[in-house]
Amino acid sequence: MVIEPCAAQPGQRRPRLDVADIFRSASGAFRDKYAPTPGQRKVIAAIQQCRTAKLGGHLDVCSTCGHERPAYNSCRNRHCPKCQALAQARWIEKRSERIIPTKYFHVVFTLPQELRALARVNPTKMYDLVLESAARTLLDFGLSRLHAQLGMTCVLHTWTRDLRFHPHAHCIVTAGGLDEQGHWIPAPSRFLFPVKAMSKVFRGKLLEPIEELYKAGLLTLEGGCAELADPATFDKLKDSLYRKEWVVYAKQPFGGPEQVFQYLGRYTHRVGMSNQRLLSFDGHDVCFHTKHGKTTTINAVEFVRRFLLHVLPAGFVKIRHYGLLAAANINTKLETARRCLSTVDGTPEPATPEASSTWRDLFLKLTGIDLLVCPACGGRSMERRSLNDTAASARPPDTS
Repeated sequence: MVIEPCAAQPGQRRPRLDVADIFRSASGAFRDKYAPTPGQRKVIAAIQQCRTAKLGGHLDVCSTCGHERPAYNSCRNRHCPKCQALAQARWIEKRSERIIPTKYFHVVFTLPQELRALARVNPTKMYDLVLESAARTLLDFGLSRLHAQLGMTCVLHTWTRDLRFHPHAHCIVTAGGLDEQGHWIPAPSRFLFPVKAMSKVFRGKLLEPIEELYKAGLLTLEGGCAELADPATFDKLKDSLYRKEWVVYAKQPFGGPEQVFQYLGRYTHRVGMSNQRLLSFDGHDVCFHTKHGKTTTINAVEFVRRFLLHVLPAGFVKIRHYGLLAAANINTKLETARRCLSTVDGTPEPATPEASSTWRDLFLKLTGIDLLVCPACGGRSMERRSLNDTAASARPPDTS
């Protein structure tokens, strides 16, 4: 039987196929074929149980007509596609006070294909190096080209649109920086720095510490990178990577801080597959959107395998701030930069969004759905009660 998004009844939200449906159907076959790590097992369990009775919850009851709606708890796992929207909104609210009122650039640093097997086996070390090397490259260019310190937020992603393993760092960078005298130095208006030059510097900054880890015996060399245990093979790979052009991509600058808010929201809490991209699941194959209006169809077990490729190591911080946005500079250099920009060209500081008082307010902003409105009578009279409330559970089931 095909599971696919279907039409909703009047006054109801449209049901939607989600990743949990596929996991419930195919995770058993996945375990039979592969050996998931403890971290992957936790993600499998969390996604399958998210917003189900297994995690407990509450009962939303309309005080006007008595309509009841169970509201089950979320798993809050950072890999669950259903649990990111509110976390994302709260994160953006906190970061809004630190946005500098200037233009921003988006620069992407990609780990070469030849190093992906090494990253699969040594994720924490390799992911750290990708983020740190990307940030150091930008900071060094800021000092050498502008003689100023930039501000940036870097986010690690590990997937392509069809869920293949593709580690890369998205860097949102200020279009200028603060010099040693406390003056704001703007970057060129059309581009930040030459991508070919950044590519070469990024290559060196990443390969050098990898070689140091290798010589110190701190890299695990097994599975897809077992052959690198031979020093001659490692040296051959290293030499070929130094001769290769690495991929660094710089997008057009943002128009202003308001666009940065929206863009950061798209990237900071994104997971490899959103429920909105799923098209259908027939119990065997999964069809989903990829890029430019295209779709792809893969076996459900393969879907689960690819999804779990992107489970991050426990405690790994995938969103990091550098330069003017680093924690040590928040109350010093960052404030100086904001004062400079408010006086240099009269650019007003971006308005700080008011903090939402409740998670329902955030949900309303994100979805346009007011959870206090009763879907049966339309009154704004839904009240939250415990599922163990005997009075509520004694009511006859709602049949409206």
